[in-house]
Amino acid sequence: MGIVEEAHNLRVVGEGKRGVIVLAHGFGTDQSVWKHLVPHLVADYRVVLFDTMGAGPTNPDYFDFARYATLEGYALDLLAILQELGVQSCIYVGHSVSAVIGAIASISRPDLFTKLVLLSASPRYLNDVDYYGGFEQDELDELFEAMQSNYKAWCSGFAPLCVGGDMESVAVQEFSRTLFNIRPDIALSVAQTIFQSDVRSLLPLVSVPCHIVQSTKDLAVPVVVSEYLHKHLGGDSIVEVMPSEGHLPQLSSPDIVIPVLLRHIQHDIAV
Repeated sequence: MGIVEEAHNLRVVGEGKRGVIVLAHGFGTDQSVWKHLVPHLVADYRVVLFDTMGAGPTNPDYFDFARYATLEGYALDLLAILQELGVQSCIYVGHSVSAVIGAIASISRPDLFTKLVLLSASPRYLNDVDYYGGFEQDELDELFEAMQSNYKAWCSGFAPLCVGGDMESVAVQEFSRTLFNIRPDIALSVAQTIFQSDVRSLLPLVSVPCHIVQSTKDLAVPVVVSEYLHKHLGGDSIVEVMPSEGHLPQLSSPDIVIPVLLRHIQHDIAV
């Protein structure tokens, strides 16, 4: 097993007759977040699953704080994974920050991606002049401070807010579990990198077709952000807002979300 495979807990499942699908999870989760989607793909596709660096199941010794201070570090990891597997073309499904990571990677290597399916994606979380990202700086500062002072308590409060449900729900418990698994100093660093990121200037450089999929109600990503992406991406794009709630709808509302994701995976944008 190579260093890339080991570091990212790389897993490939499925028969692959219709091509390769790469599934990339967002902050606070790991590859298990795709458990409801994978069974629907393995008969037709080669499915690549991995943990982004810093996720709970990864070795914290591999986490380079300088490398992952920007999203470009993660984009380089993604390209290294595709190279390691000899992937020449794939459908990429990215959740939350990994949607943006895939978009960044596609700028330098558009040949590797036939389409990007962007679930709960945001190019910037902070509000700005003529832009509504959903957060003010003081709100983010409070979030970082809470993470730093008592990480476990912060997880317990953040999980139900993010997922959209009570502490008893299976999805909230699952997200709490994967959040708890991250080393607190790494979680804080990753959260700061994500929430302070701004990739709006890169969107016109993304030429690969993008399928933007979004919950109606999402604490982290207001619905207007999906329209912003649609308007500013450089290639063809389409938006679908689902009647689901929360930032992890593939976990909390699989009955709604999985059919939508499958449709966007299997069908191209009509132009």
